[in-house]
Amino acid sequence: MCRQKFWIITGGVFGFTGVVFGAFGAHALKNILAPEMLEIFKTGVFYQMIHAAVILTIGLTGINKFFRAAFFLSIGIILFSFSLYLYALTSVKFLSMITPLGGVAFLTGWLLLIFAGFKYKSGPLN
Repeated sequence: MCRQKFWIITGGVFGFTGVVFGAFGAHALKNILAPEMLEIFKTGVFYQMIHAAVILTIGLTGINKFFRAAFFLSIGIILFSFSLYLYALTSVKFLSMITPLGGVAFLTGWLLLIFAGFKYKSGPLN
């Protein structure tokens, strides 16, 4: 599978699951979780959706220089958002210690995107 197609699919999967988790949180968990845990869950959904859109956009551009950023944004979703989901559902404190690693991955992805933008020369893609 080509890398462009991979990032389009990855962005789509993260976007789809973000909508599913958002609906699950808004409807199924509304009366089950404590309000502060529901907010934690919603934070995970928010960050997942933002970064899914960016990953999808990177894939749609087809610009290879941006693909490394998409990788780190994906790791960020897995570590940040998914640890928040699990923490909100289980209250296992250890899981909240994983979240900052996801934040670092997000920041790394954004920095890589910025640096790739500076290196990018207009013209034919790639």
